[in-house]
Amino acid sequence: MSGDVAVLGVGMHRWGKWGSNFLEYGIVAAEAALDDAGIAWSDVQFIAGGETIRNGYPGFVAGSAIAQSLGWNGARVASCYAACASGAAALDAARARILAGLCDVALVVGADTTPKGFLAPNAGERHDDPDWLRFRLVGATNPTYFGLYARRRMDLYGATREDFAAVKVKNSRHGLANPNARFRKEVSLDDVAASPLVADPLRLLDICATSDGGAAVVLTSAEYARRHTTTPVRVAAVSTVTPTFPNAVLEMPDIASDATMGSTTSRRSFRESLAAAAYTEAGVEPGDVDVAEVYDLSTALELDWYEYIGLCPEGEAEALLRSGATSLGGRVPVNPSGGLACFGEAVPAQALAQVCELTWQLRGQAAGRQVEGARVGVTANHGLFGHGSSVVLVR
Repeated sequence: MSGDVAVLGVGMHRWGKWGSNFLEYGIVAAEAALDDAGIAWSDVQFIAGGETIRNGYPGFVAGSAIAQSLGWNGARVASCYAACASGAAALDAARARILAGLCDVALVVGADTTPKGFLAPNAGERHDDPDWLRFRLVGATNPTYFGLYARRRMDLYGATREDFAAVKVKNSRHGLANPNARFRKEVSLDDVAASPLVADPLRLLDICATSDGGAAVVLTSAEYARRHTTTPVRVAAVSTVTPTFPNAVLEMPDIASDATMGSTTSRRSFRESLAAAAYTEAGVEPGDVDVAEVYDLSTALELDWYEYIGLCPEGEAEALLRSGATSLGGRVPVNPSGGLACFGEAVPAQALAQVCELTWQLRGQAAGRQVEGARVGVTANHGLFGHGSSVVLVR
């Protein structure tokens, strides 16, 4: 049971605004992943669920809630919460268990049902909770931060509103062929410019929606995978590093960054360190990457991620986008799934959806959006309170 960890199966429930119990989406995704792997639920020895905090107590114990819905089978269980990186935290727990030789087969599931509108803090008065405070003291919803990050790109690197809109245009084109995407409609630069202003300079079509959906991944030991497939996709790295003090870039939900006076600023920012650690663990370089799935909460943030994952030097993301390199057919397509622009945000499922997409890409099964010859893929994801993730898959 030692050695590499393989992705033997992946599955999703289509993203949308369905209004059903989150477990419904998780079960559909889990059964699809098990079917893709060619194994039965009874073969699973460990299940990890990404927690959702908006769906009552079952959401807090998502691992066991999903296990019960599938039918108790005696598997070990864990539930993981890391905000938007919850799915990757659950994936990391399952991978570690396999690498430790404690199991051969693990199922990882994330699913969410979201409210209408922007995500908000849980009910109650919590004066020592930074997430509560940022809403109540300054009214800083998530798009407020997205707007600040976008303005930062404009001030530092000369990004334009048209650059941001071009990201949406690209991703909407990619998502047309994705049957799991919520929004499958091509949009133009004019469409983005005509949409309502939300957080200057970002407009409605620059910002991802909130969605319902589910994603699941079956991980196995390499030995087990070889008995089921001759060409498994391998998990080469999972990075969930935390920031290094001083963290000089403002991160949600904080309303101030760390003070840098008297300290030496770390060489890499928090988001840069996520991918850097994954590359080191996987033994690959950014130049080896054929395809990437990044967390485009806004169009401007996708441009930031180009630099954070090493696709181009700092300040050159706009030029990379304009060159066509990140579009299908380009040097390194980014978000061939359509990204959050086409899916919307289903918090505990999103990091797993990225793994699903890269698995299909590396297998050559991403019909209509295939990155030809892809052998190395990387994900990037960012959550609250110093959480984030980057996963490297190889074939």
